[in-house]
Amino acid sequence: MNVTLPTAQSLRAALAGLLDGLPPKQAAQAVDRLIASYRGETPTNAPILRDRSDVVAYAAYRMPATFEAARSALDALVEAAPPDWAPATHTDVGGGTGAASWAVAGAWEGAATTVLDWAEPALALGRELAEASGVPGLREARWERARIGAALELAPADLVTVSYVLKELTAQARTELVDAVAGAGQAVVIVEPGTPDGYARIIEARDRLIAAGLTIAAPCPHSAACPIAPGTDWCHFSARVSRSSLHRQVKGGSLSHEDEKFSYVAATRFPTTPAPARVTRRPQIRKGQVLLELCTRDEGLDRSTVTKRHGELYRAARNIAWGEPWPPEGSA
Repeated sequence: MNVTLPTAQSLRAALAGLLDGLPPKQAAQAVDRLIASYRGETPTNAPILRDRSDVVAYAAYRMPATFEAARSALDALVEAAPPDWAPATHTDVGGGTGAASWAVAGAWEGAATTVLDWAEPALALGRELAEASGVPGLREARWERARIGAALELAPADLVTVSYVLKELTAQARTELVDAVAGAGQAVVIVEPGTPDGYARIIEARDRLIAAGLTIAAPCPHSAACPIAPGTDWCHFSARVSRSSLHRQVKGGSLSHEDEKFSYVAATRFPTTPAPARVTRRPQIRKGQVLLELCTRDEGLDRSTVTKRHGELYRAARNIAWGEPWPPEGSA
């Protein structure tokens, strides 16, 4: 039986179908207002997405990028997890219009998804997009209103995702939410913006997940302390996002693509096989050699120079991408 799986293209098509009636100028104004809100301090009793206009603007402005970042993080979990592991149940905490749920439905078939968010307009648009997707798993998802943050009670789930949520919470609410997620999920994936403060929130969450008994599956090749000295650098990755014409109008850009920078952590309560090392910066390809910045299992941060004399490994290095495991499976 052929099963329809969501893709970036199908997400853009669903967005275009629902956003046809919103004038680009109005959407751009709503986007400006949302940017100001996201860059400021938002109390946990004041959802940023207030009405359908806000939600439509958010979906056009942010959903494609959030989808690609979540998909990249989930791909890393797929690589580390046992080949036969697939979540039967999934909770998307603070899922809004469902970008992470689209990514989960693209990674595994059949996960029963529950999206929790405190903004009813976001949930309503999420339902519409899910229905337009043609994907059974998304169409059957449950969209429930819940106060995200402190005192959130979560039912056990095979997979819990939290994408671009922690920034909206107070410090205490963040820790309580991460603790709740750690207690509920057999696997947990948390994604934040790829900024120094986004990375700091990921490290804080990573520490709490480990303290709760989970082990790190990705991006780190280990569950030991992060080798990056505080304040010196930050671990982040990049996902390429294709822009539709509507997306370019709303964002005021002319390029056909953008690069979404993100930080993430994936942790599990079941055994995984983390990568021996991961590429932490864009590889530098020079004549006859490739320079790789790595986070390794045994040596911490490391720089590796792969040259032509390495043969197959050199060819692999020329094709490796930022954020991917190193060395690739099967390479010499």
